[in-house]
Amino acid sequence: ISHLHRAAAGLANPCNDELVRLALRRMHRAKGRRGNQKLGLTRDLVDRMLAASPGTLKGLRDRALLSVAYDSLCRRSELVAADVEHVELMSDGSGTLFLPRSKTDQEGQGAYRYRYLAPDTMRHLSAYLEASGHKEGVLFRAVGRGGRRSECLSGETVARIFKQMARAAGIEPSGISGHSTRIGKAQDCVAAGIGIAAIMRDGGWKTEA
Repeated sequence: ISHLHRAAAGLANPCNDELVRLALRRMHRAKGRRGNQKLGLTRDLVDRMLAASPGTLKGLRDRALLSVAYDSLCRRSELVAADVEHVELMSDGSGTLFLPRSKTDQEGQGAYRYRYLAPDTMRHLSAYLEASGHKEGVLFRAVGRGGRRSECLSGETVARIFKQMARAAGIEPSGISGHSTRIGKAQDCVAAGIGIAAIMRDGGWKTEA
């Protein structure tokens, strides 16, 4: 309705009228709102997806992408913006991922811009980078037929990759999005007794909502 009025007829958007707003509020109070929470990819689901992923270049990339997404609590936009140079291997086998900027820190001035990567995630990353042969620039790249790689993986592709991995692992993919690893990791943290402040810090959330 809004689009047809504004774009097609060049008229004011009637959905912005105060009478419409009040009517919608009355309806929501009476009937409630249906939530649109996506499926959280918790540790057990992530492990199933990793186990079902093949040993091809695309499979190695997908394992690395899923592992990094879960460990780091990154948004999909942050994942596709990561460069090889942003990953640092630590002496104990773990690693860190540096975020130049994020959705809630567009100018890259936030205090918590390093995300932890577990040793098993670093092994997945190392296997992917060794197979792909690229040592600098964009970390996660699109893989075409015959192993051809492009310079960038789109944010929309992240969700498709997670859905494909879930389907291969026998998991219903319809509720999965590019942020499902953030949801699942946060749920795992809550189940482990980690406080909301630490979860917000680690995931870059500014509000408890």
